[in-house]
Amino acid sequence: MDNNAVIAMEISFNILYLIVIWGMVIAMFRKLSQVQISDQVVGKGFLWAFFLLALGDTGHVGFRVWAYALGDISSTINLFGIPIGLVGVGALSTAYTVTLFYMLMLVIWKQRTNKAYTWFGWLLFILAGFRLVLMALPGNEWNSVVPPQPMSLYRNALLTAQGLGVAYLILRDARADKDTLFTKIGIFILLSYAFYIPVILFVQKAPMIGMLMIPKTLMYVAIAWLAYKQIFSSQASQSA
Repeated sequence: MDNNAVIAMEISFNILYLIVIWGMVIAMFRKLSQVQISDQVVGKGFLWAFFLLALGDTGHVGFRVWAYALGDISSTINLFGIPIGLVGVGALSTAYTVTLFYMLMLVIWKQRTNKAYTWFGWLLFILAGFRLVLMALPGNEWNSVVPPQPMSLYRNALLTAQGLGVAYLILRDARADKDTLFTKIGIFILLSYAFYIPVILFVQKAPMIGMLMIPKTLMYVAIAWLAYKQIFSSQASQSA
């Protein structure tokens, strides 16, 4: 595919995605007061989780669009006289917010299932804490367009362990409880990592593999839509 066509497709997808995900966050916020009392904590958890995801991705994909608008993906801006790479700082923003996203998903799992945190749940919180600290180290080279190795691998290994751990807990208990909504959510989390792991491992050598971030991102949109339809929508409230 022609490089200009790839860029045009990425820009179009990024803009559409931000419109959709922010639309979902706004819709959740507007409908929160209509959520059943028993689902209020879960509903607030989803609202905050997707607010953080949308906020981080506004930096991530939004700054990529900005960089392309300036003429090059490696474009920088000056902040107090310091050159800041738009793509890098965008990646930094989503790196922090997606970590918090999965911490909130763990809280949502606990509330939905009425389970206590075991050693495994606390381990997932600890992994998230390690990742937050690791991302603050200078070896991350956040101004780089292509994430540096091995730091990128380390920080994304922690995120993968965190995300897959959350998916395991959700699927384990949702299947036992015959909870269709959370079974689907767990499956979509697994699918998101099926697309994401090749990017982590090979994007430095094959940048085009980064296009797998598109279906990976669509998995999060699917989770937001499922949560909205089953917890926030008027149909869900009437059927409860």
